[in-house]
Amino acid sequence: MSSSPAGAGRETRVTVPAIREKKSRQEKITCLTAYDYPTARLVDEAGVDIILVGDSLGMVVLGYENTLPVTLEEMLHHTRAVRRAVRRALVVADMPFGTFHLGADVTVANALRFVKEAGAEAVKIEGGEKRVELILRLVEAEIPVMAHIGLTPQSVHAFGGFKVQGKSLPAAEALLRDARAVEAAGAFSLVLEGIPVEVAEWITREVRIPTIGIGAGPHCDGQVLVLHDLLGLNFGPQPKFARRYADLQLSIAEAVRAFCADVAGGRFPSDAESYHLPAEMREQWLARNSR
Repeated sequence: MSSSPAGAGRETRVTVPAIREKKSRQEKITCLTAYDYPTARLVDEAGVDIILVGDSLGMVVLGYENTLPVTLEEMLHHTRAVRRAVRRALVVADMPFGTFHLGADVTVANALRFVKEAGAEAVKIEGGEKRVELILRLVEAEIPVMAHIGLTPQSVHAFGGFKVQGKSLPAAEALLRDARAVEAAGAFSLVLEGIPVEVAEWITREVRIPTIGIGAGPHCDGQVLVLHDLLGLNFGPQPKFARRYADLQLSIAEAVRAFCADVAGGRFPSDAESYHLPAEMREQWLARNSR
């Protein structure tokens, strides 16, 4: 017998089977990153299908040069915060660099922590054919897996930078092999990052699991962006594939400058923003301090 948590049933939860069904119904999948309670709550309430707690947090939240330094404990910490906010979207956690490189047993143990301790409903793992054994073991352990091929950020040193992948016919064919391999291993979806539009369309047509593109053109079954790129909160160059829907960097800077000016000018806080003694005590206070 199972019991439902408080508040369950109020909203239709997005599940792994629901994501797979979207492809068969030719419905686009929306996915955004989030790394803390307030942004995850806003993204969830706006109706996004998947919230990815990406290891991109290393660059956009923690200030690292790339994703490689991100630790398991950091990812668990941020995933827990996101989980507390989300009521509808499917929560997927990135497995950071080094957490799936020491064999299947270690990989499963680390993934179990995401599910048991942080409340993730799936994990994302970078790599294609070479990750088949790991995906098989994770799926056997009933941990849904989102695969990720193409420009895999954790391979930045091997690639010599963040470079578009699959630009030759052999490279494109290798990506298709990767896609078919992770599908056969049981991945429920597949991120295609930084590959030509034509290659992404080909892969999307050839596999039965949904493809979610980032820098892979419009023909994927869904799209994912880093929230900070979408909101204009990034400090580096804007990626070509990232559309800026707002400029919160400017809005935040203007708000902070206005606050500083109001404090310096004695305009903040106002009387309406201050607390006062109750009326009867105020008279006593004034009488005592007028002596």
